[in-house]
Amino acid sequence: MASGSLNDWRRVRVLELDQMENVLHLVGGVVRGRRYATVQINHAYTMLLSSHFQGYCRDLHSECVNHLVSRIEIPGVAPRDLQDLLQVEFLLRRKLDSGNPHPGALGEDFNRFGLNFWDKVKALDPSNTRRIALLTELNSWRNAIAHQNFDSLSPPGTASSLPPYLRLDKVRSWRAACEHFTVDFDVVMSTHLGLLIGSPPW
Repeated sequence: MASGSLNDWRRVRVLELDQMENVLHLVGGVVRGRRYATVQINHAYTMLLSSHFQGYCRDLHSECVNHLVSRIEIPGVAPRDLQDLLQVEFLLRRKLDSGNPHPGALGEDFNRFGLNFWDKVKALDPSNTRRIALLTELNSWRNAIAHQNFDSLSPPGTASSLPPYLRLDKVRSWRAACEHFTVDFDVVMSTHLGLLIGSPPW
């Protein structure tokens, strides 16, 4: 089974990303004007991908919090009061509420559940080490596009007023990494929460 967050990714978020692919197909071509438009759409695609991946990760984190706190009971303590307190603590200064879904933020937020998140993700699939690098690259491009500052993406000594050319196949490689992560994150957190609460959360 999949979490509600993963189901939403598949039913809603993927369809919105697919719409960007459709736009690119309609605009595509080698004419200069179309090439410029394609670059702009690739930038928009990058921003949309990053935002949807962040949304999925934030939803999954919240779903894990809800499953965990709803099953914690301490004799003599009102369950609802305890659950509210724990939920506030789990969500306090959560990185995914304000920053990008970069590996450091994801690790810090999911490590709150008492695991080394990235160690578990990498153990599930050795190729995830390469995907972490792709996720870092996606976030670098996302920041450069959002702030219109591409200096960090250019090799040293080659600063230019023009951004580096972003190809569609690069965006697709980031999307493939994110899509793989959505499944592996679900598995890692389901397994870990299952050990904590005695039964799979989904």
